[in-house]
Amino acid sequence: MRILAMETTVAGVREAQFTPEIAAAEARRAWDLQQAGTIRELYFRADSPAAVLVLECVDVAEAQTALASLPMVAAGLIRFEVVPLRAYPGFARLFGATEPA
Repeated sequence: MRILAMETTVAGVREAQFTPEIAAAEARRAWDLQQAGTIRELYFRADSPAAVLVLECVDVAEAQTALASLPMVAAGLIRFEVVPLRAYPGFARLFGATEPA
């Protein structure tokens, strides 16, 4: 299952809490999850300094467990809104029953 995970703000977190050490640990863990195939895509939003991840997981619970393993999430510095995705069925519904021209 594909999961969209969008970073959201945590109230009360100060910029100074994002130390180089936690940033390095976060990058290392994200790399590990990417190498394992859990993180399929990783972006930063163009309109804000927030991460957007596309995960491949069995279900939402597995995605939440993977995200919880990120050091910044574990430290309460960031959190993610998790959105399960499914394939768009519109094309099959519109064109699947028709024969090619």
